[in-house]
Amino acid sequence: MKAHAAIALLFFLICVPLSFGQKMDVKIIQRQSEETGYDYVVAGYSSATSSGSVNCNAYGNTANCSGSSTTNGYSTPSREVSFSVMGATYSLLLPDGRIIVVNCASKFAERMAGPQGNHRSCRMPLVDDIQADFKGNNAKLSWVVSLDGKKRASETYKILAVLSKR
Repeated sequence: MKAHAAIALLFFLICVPLSFGQKMDVKIIQRQSEETGYDYVVAGYSSATSSGSVNCNAYGNTANCSGSSTTNGYSTPSREVSFSVMGATYSLLLPDGRIIVVNCASKFAERMAGPQGNHRSCRMPLVDDIQADFKGNNAKLSWVVSLDGKKRASETYKILAVLSKR
């Protein structure tokens, strides 16, 4: 009886967290949107951050100063990978340097027939720093849309590729 309880507990601890997905902060490094089909090519990306400090001591008419600076950066080359897509497509930079390519074509929305028919365009973030919740082959993107940071918008995108860090 204890063995069955231990196996059930182990199953719960391993399988339940996997079903919830993985949420993380990501950066949009490339975006493209067209209502007709197009080829999306993953471009290269580079980023650098610098920090510096200076210390000065003064004695009478003399000053002695010393300083240091540090710059950290990385670069990912463009990829010879292209996708035939329509709708909104993004390259998302993960904190570990991998790039996730996601796409969202127009969604079905039941409404009266008109020039747009029963489809609506995907919601698209206008900011680069967003949050993504990865679950299976989908990524639910969410971003802040209010000044106080309390209101968010979201849309679910399909993952096209996970490109390794180079």
